Formats: sequence, C-alpha cells, structure tokens
Amino acid sequence: MFALCVFGSAISTSTPAADLDAGKAKAMSCAMCHGANGISQMPGAPNLAGQQAIYVEQQLKHFRSGKRSNEIMGVIAKPLTDTEISDLAAWYESIKVSVVER
Repeated sequence: MFALCVFGSAISTSTPAADLDAGKAKAMSCAMCHGANGISQMPGAPNLAGQQAIYVEQQLKHFRSGKRSNEIMGVIAKPLTDTEISDLAAWYESIKVSVVER
C-alpha cells in the first residue's frame, strides 16, 4: 500500500499540469456533438462532463492513432497534440456533474 502511494506521487509530479483554460477553449470545437458543458444533446455522442481525465485522454489518443475507429472522431483527434489532449481531458474531468431529482 505504501509503495503504491509513493509510486502514484511520483507519477503526478513528473507529469506537467494540464491547462484548464486551454482545455475549455479547445472544447469549443467539441460542443456541437458533446455539448457546451460536456453534456451531449446529440444521440450517440457520449457525455464527457465529469469523465476521468485518464479515460478521455486514452480514448482521444486511440482515435488519433486509429486504434479506435470512428469516422468523425478520427478526423477530429488526428491533429491534436498530447498537450491539447491532456488539456481537454482535464477540462472535462473538472466539470462537476450532479443529479437532480424530479
């Protein structure tokens, strides 16, 4: 358990902090499908708000490399840099999601 905590700490200090403002700005181009606040209004497009950054980052890299196939996302992810992907992932993770009972 202690070794895991030390290891996790080493990872977070060696990774540059993502820029939430840059991620938010970049996400404007994602809003048409994934919504301005990360909540999709389009059938088939997943909600990204509150999604773990590591998951969003991995999926964008898979779309970029062609490991994951989607006609639209392949084209969108192809030009993204690692930094842009990290910024986007951090932005979506930072959006707080709550459930409202009706």
